[in-house]
Amino acid sequence: MKKNILFIINPISGGKNKLDFPFLVKKYLDNRLYIAEFAYTNRPKHAFEMTIEAVKKGVEVVVAVGGDGTINEVASAILGSKTIMGIIPSGSGNGLARSLGIPLNKKMAVLQLNKWNTRLIDTACLNEFKFFNMAGLGFDAYISHKFASLKGRGFSGYVKTAFSEVINYKPDRYRIDIDGKEYVRDAFMISIANSSQYGNNAHIAPKALLDDGLLDICVIKPFPLYLFVSMGLRMFAKTSEKSRYVEIIKGKTIRIKSDNNAMAHIDGEAINLGKEILITVNPSSLCVLY
Repeated sequence: MKKNILFIINPISGGKNKLDFPFLVKKYLDNRLYIAEFAYTNRPKHAFEMTIEAVKKGVEVVVAVGGDGTINEVASAILGSKTIMGIIPSGSGNGLARSLGIPLNKKMAVLQLNKWNTRLIDTACLNEFKFFNMAGLGFDAYISHKFASLKGRGFSGYVKTAFSEVINYKPDRYRIDIDGKEYVRDAFMISIANSSQYGNNAHIAPKALLDDGLLDICVIKPFPLYLFVSMGLRMFAKTSEKSRYVEIIKGKTIRIKSDNNAMAHIDGEAINLGKEILITVNPSSLCVLY
């Protein structure tokens, strides 16, 4: 039997034009396997709402055509159902898609759907917010907040924002409980990694796995400003954990307290939180095509 597949398209993610995407699908998607439909988002949470409706209707596959934010909305709506998620990477960093080995070329990503390769991956929650690739507090959350207001998004915009803001950014003190063991750390930022990378092959937690039932808590300690570039280059070389300013601890249940109200991000989307957060992992809870 053919499977109903819904492509939910974010027309502005990554600053990439997607007007021709349905024609690409009609050309390369195997119509012996799928019956394709298309829907476009036009506001925040629209992808989540449309996915909820698709799940109710029994749609077998919902494909997020966008970046990690669009993927987050689709995956959040799919959790707990029998619907399978697909991904066509079309964002600024495409962290989760890269970690899954999904082709960044749209044609190749569509052809990959025809192979029907499925995989169960872990998911996570930060307070009431679900995330699938990466969450964080500190500098990266601050930059995510600034980045959201940029007209021209993309990797270069992210880098420019980081360089312009790092001079005045002040680290904070955090009390961290990981599976019952307590740590007190001054931190430039804390990343909670389900996959190994933010996106663009910047690996903050090179040994993180999507299906090990664990999260990698990466504490970036305060470092001299002149090392900012080399700290970034370490991520692209997959050697971040070799820096004396980086501490990575694996865990399942993480509580983080700070003296100030925490600004955080989930899959690159900035959120404001209180002074205490709880992070948990839900092993093998999302089925994806890759």
